[in-house]
Amino acid sequence: MSAGRILVVDDDPQIRRVMRVTLTAQGYEVSHAKSGEEALERLHGENYDLVLLDMNMPHMGGIKVCRTLRCGPLGFELAIIMLTVRDTEKDKVDALDAGADDYVTKPFSIPELLARIRAALRRVPADPGLELQRIKLEDVEIDFSSRKVTGPGRDVRLTPKEFDLLSYLIAHPNRTLSHRELLRAVWGADYGDEVEYLRVFVSRLRWKIEPDRDKPRFLVTDAWVGYRFCLPK
Repeated sequence: MSAGRILVVDDDPQIRRVMRVTLTAQGYEVSHAKSGEEALERLHGENYDLVLLDMNMPHMGGIKVCRTLRCGPLGFELAIIMLTVRDTEKDKVDALDAGADDYVTKPFSIPELLARIRAALRRVPADPGLELQRIKLEDVEIDFSSRKVTGPGRDVRLTPKEFDLLSYLIAHPNRTLSHRELLRAVWGADYGDEVEYLRVFVSRLRWKIEPDRDKPRFLVTDAWVGYRFCLPK
């Protein structure tokens, strides 16, 4: 049984070859694209679970591909990992802000990449102690059983990782959750120091569910410590 379908998008043929051999040996079904344009064509015609996306391709780069996917009808179910030789905090934030779930700097070790793939594909199970099946935040309703969020006359589209983060916060209401706890709960045990991930993801969630993202009422920052979900009364 397949561990998942992965599309490798990179203009370097050697990297595409190594990825195919490595990932196939781990039980994944692997396809590849050598450009952003080819990747979008494949993704509109085939179903994948995860995209490994080179950030620095010519013509249509990884950032533009990622934004295009996240704005389209197919991109919200995908896990996306950005691959790049750049490792500044700005580059990481740009990748995450474009909609990536994770960011890996080249050169990387194979065990590290495999761990990142598993983290991107993992889903946080529903908390059995969570009594709420639905919750309303002003005009936004969250249905935990179907993993859907709706607003007035529209679907509020969250990526799987966005939904996992929001669900974990809501499952522990009115309590400050540390950066490390949130990262390990949502991304996995190998995470804990990637605070920029949380800054970007919480910002994206505020855009989608807060009545006023500049004055958040539900997703509150506790400076230097973590985040807290304030359960509406």
